[in-house]
Amino acid sequence: MLTKVAVCQVPDIRENIDASLKWIEKFTKQAEERSVSLICFPECFLQGYLTVEPLAKKYAVDLVSATFKTMLQRLAKYTPTIVFGLIEQDDANLFNTAVVIKNGKLIGRHRKTHLLDGEQIFKAGSKYPVFQINGLKFGINICYDTQFSEAAKNLAKQGATLILCPSNNMMRYETAEKYKHLHHKMRIERVNETKVWLLSSDVTGENNGRISYGPTSAINPDGQVVKQVPLMETGMIIVDI
Repeated sequence: MLTKVAVCQVPDIRENIDASLKWIEKFTKQAEERSVSLICFPECFLQGYLTVEPLAKKYAVDLVSATFKTMLQRLAKYTPTIVFGLIEQDDANLFNTAVVIKNGKLIGRHRKTHLLDGEQIFKAGSKYPVFQINGLKFGINICYDTQFSEAAKNLAKQGATLILCPSNNMMRYETAEKYKHLHHKMRIERVNETKVWLLSSDVTGENNGRISYGPTSAINPDGQVVKQVPLMETGMIIVDI
């Protein structure tokens, strides 16, 4: 039985959790109407990609807090399993985390294992959990994780046939131009090594001297980009896996 999976390309929203949740609700509702079972949103999408420690701590969310429970209740009415990125607070530590939510309950999380120089406010994760829905096993690599073979291979060895890649490629213009066509190249390398699906979700638009083109796309186990949201546009793609 095939499972419908959706990934979304959305605006780069910062310091506005309610606005981010509205986008999650909007696309999850649309996905539900199209019988999607699993939907993914970008890296740190809930609060925005905040790497200045005081600001990140201000908006960080503890996953056992009443605040997060309220968010879960808000999303409980949707049937698809939802994956989205957020800044997690756990005691004194901050993590760049992707959460997996089903029927208003936290099923699990993946903490980004490979951190860029500009992400030193976060503590690196060390685990690669695998989740299952409708018989489909999937895991998560967050953005920069996909540049490392072991991150994808760890999931494939556990039987995952899909890797979700929540990303946030909001970069300075010259850097964004440099990497514009390299994101797919690196992800295809991971697919060629593991022979699994890789679906990415990214932000898009311009923000304070930076730009994100995306890409939000689906790469099949043969290393082919089979669907993609147009660069610089918001939207959603759906594939059967």
